[in-house]
Amino acid sequence: MLEKTEQLYEGKAKKVFATNDPSLVIVSYKDDATAFNGAKKGTIVGKGVVNNRMSNFLMEKLEAAGVPTHFVKEISDRETVVKKVSIVPLEVIVRNIAAGSLSKRLGLPEGTPMKRTVIEYCYKCDALDDPMVNEYHILAMEYCTKEELDTIASMALKINEFLKKFFASIKVELVDFKLEFGKTQDGKIVLADEISPDTCRFWDAETHEKLDKDRFRRDMGGVEDAYKEMMKRVLG
Repeated sequence: MLEKTEQLYEGKAKKVFATNDPSLVIVSYKDDATAFNGAKKGTIVGKGVVNNRMSNFLMEKLEAAGVPTHFVKEISDRETVVKKVSIVPLEVIVRNIAAGSLSKRLGLPEGTPMKRTVIEYCYKCDALDDPMVNEYHILAMEYCTKEELDTIASMALKINEFLKKFFASIKVELVDFKLEFGKTQDGKIVLADEISPDTCRFWDAETHEKLDKDRFRRDMGGVEDAYKEMMKRVLG
């Protein structure tokens, strides 16, 4: 039987525990909320349950569509067994519609559809505020190899196409989202981390109401309700 041993890591939204199987870890989702790289802190009641259950559901869907992920098994509302991976130190941001920092940087009104999917990379480093990097930086700093980066980019586009269709079917626009990838012990690149209202911008397809962490970032209120609404639509 799989058992937790020691806590390996505690991040802004999750704790990771070692198990008695060296190839598996248990992820436990918290209700803690942060924004602007930890500058803003708070709690979103029930967020851990929403993010855990929604991520697992979507990871299973992606696995069935041929995208390898770290998901193994959901063991409770807040806890999931995943493959132990070494995380590639990149945040991979996929953008379909201009919003957030892209709108500010390029002077685009929020809600402007992109004429093609945009992929951006940020170096995962809280101390440096996750700076944006390009392919040249990534290869020069050896965050991953060219082959691994090509794999990550093609997987990100495949994930985007799948998720856009899925969310459109539940009347949600997938504006943009952040992905993280890891390497398994045998060197295979897999989707890791989570897919949730914490890591995606979701807008209601008809009203454009925000159903994600922007409600927390921008003090819009109704944060818990937005997370619950997304879980209800996703899990049916």
